[in-house]
Amino acid sequence: MTVRRVAVVGGGITGLTAAYRLRSTLGPDAVVTVVEGSDRLGGTLRTVHLEDGPLDVGAEAFIGRRPEIPALMEELGLASQLVHPAGKRPLIYSQNALHPLPGGTLMGIPASASSVVGLVDDATVRAIEAEPETPLQWNRHTDVSVAELVGGRFGEQVLHRSVDPLLGGVYSGLSASIGVRAALPTLAAALDDSATSLTAAVAAAIPPPSAGPVFGALRDGYGVLIDALVAAADARIVLGTAVTSLRRTSGGWDVDPIGEVDAVVLAVPAPALATILSAAVPEASAAAADIELASAAVVAMALPSDAELPDNSGILVATDAGLETKAFTLSSRKWGHLADRSVSLVRASLGRFGDTRALDWTDDTLVDVARQGLRRVTGIEIDPSSSVVQRWRGGLPQYAPGHLDRVAAIFSAVEDVDGLAVAGAWSNGVGVPACVASATRAAAAICEVAR
Repeated sequence: MTVRRVAVVGGGITGLTAAYRLRSTLGPDAVVTVVEGSDRLGGTLRTVHLEDGPLDVGAEAFIGRRPEIPALMEELGLASQLVHPAGKRPLIYSQNALHPLPGGTLMGIPASASSVVGLVDDATVRAIEAEPETPLQWNRHTDVSVAELVGGRFGEQVLHRSVDPLLGGVYSGLSASIGVRAALPTLAAALDDSATSLTAAVAAAIPPPSAGPVFGALRDGYGVLIDALVAAADARIVLGTAVTSLRRTSGGWDVDPIGEVDAVVLAVPAPALATILSAAVPEASAAAADIELASAAVVAMALPSDAELPDNSGILVATDAGLETKAFTLSSRKWGHLADRSVSLVRASLGRFGDTRALDWTDDTLVDVARQGLRRVTGIEIDPSSSVVQRWRGGLPQYAPGHLDRVAAIFSAVEDVDGLAVAGAWSNGVGVPACVASATRAAAAICEVAR
């Protein structure tokens, strides 16, 4: 099959990485077109200018133990942009007080009661201590939500005050909307391996301490990476255009409304994937339609440089704390390269799966809610000198129970369809490294057909 014209649908990090990989393999004569429904590239990555420099208002970091982003930065000549956190720990706001983030947990699920002493009541501590004595019912052939597994054995306080705050940061979700197998594969593996209790399974699933930094970021924000990918991909960029369907032709695919191409990479959220594939690959469309999305909002605020913020990387908020804001990133404390700025930078995050109220509030209301939330958790009442509001509608897929089966069904339906590949945060992880890996696999599948 000759592949000289490729359409990449979706202009986020996944689509742009796929376009770059296609260009690298197919060469300068290939026509690569990136089609994006919105009026900007980058998807849920966005860097803005706040006061005296750049700041990310989408994803801000990547998992340091994964190699994809540092390797991509090296390829694109951005190695000098790599920075790491200052090493400060986050806090949890619960019961009108700040608590250290519990250690010895897996996504907030404790391996022992001692991890959450002070964060939960004495009755919950005793329940965790006694949990190994209760027979564990676990079916290795099905999946359950994190809430069903953990709440049933450790209690609701562990969910609200330890697990939900962490899941909210990764998925904008809740323990009730996230499946064990999809989001916590090492825990599922330990349970499949006949762990006698949840406590024992968590202890077995916790990864060993990392030898290097846990997270990384770009000194000048993800916008630098987006710009470098756009330049390296050398693609035709079509903004403000939503692809609605695909149709097979004798020579490849007709992409509505772009026209005919030899191959297509669909790097779009699951609902859009379901729409586009409804006629061409109905089995994949049906599976994608079952993947739900969560929305969120970020309020970035510039405070005086001498603001007496806690000397911590951030503050997660318990879901039973009665706050609209789910987390605060104390950016100037978390990142050394931001500590030298003329202001103290704070990001407030709002919105969880099933709760989209914040998206409909005005910018002024969002800033006020963020400011009042910061005052409540830190005692500091300061009006920001400037702020930026970013809404992320449908920004993150929910890895609900059965998610792995849905993803497998999508790939199974697509893998034998010539000239078509799919990728995205819905597939093999929501983090930026996972999206880059997904894009690389999709581009390789197209290029393999071209050989």
